[in-house]
Amino acid sequence: MTEYEPPRGREQRKRDVLDRLRQDEDAWVATASPDGVPTLVPLSFLWEDETGTLVMATRRTNPTAVNVTPHGLIRVTVGHTRDVVLIEGEARIVEVADLPSATRDAFAAKLRGWRPSGPRWVFLRITPLTVRAWREENELADRDLMHTGTWLI
Repeated sequence: MTEYEPPRGREQRKRDVLDRLRQDEDAWVATASPDGVPTLVPLSFLWEDETGTLVMATRRTNPTAVNVTPHGLIRVTVGHTRDVVLIEGEARIVEVADLPSATRDAFAAKLRGWRPSGPRWVFLRITPLTVRAWREENELADRDLMHTGTWLI
């Protein structure tokens, strides 16, 4: 029988989630077209503590950006299957010129100088509505940390 670490309390999980969002660079991003065709892609991201949002960049014509445009629904996972953060949220397209320069600078700093620019690139600003985090089966019961955009802890 496999022995798991004891489950973390929700306060610890929230701290772990915020640490992961601040430190990790990449996430899996899922969207669906209006006719239900799913898209799953890895994207680099910046977490902004001040706004409580994720910032990502993609080409304007990529399915992820196209799928976000009509309804804004998005799902993001950070981490691996034995320590996952699942975020469901609303995304909006932000033109490169409309993203605050401090955010662009922080994005580039986190991603070792990468600065998407020009008309073919857009940023996604993702506002989490639901955040769940768990490591193993013994943490499933208290995995909900945010609901309707409000932290439960």
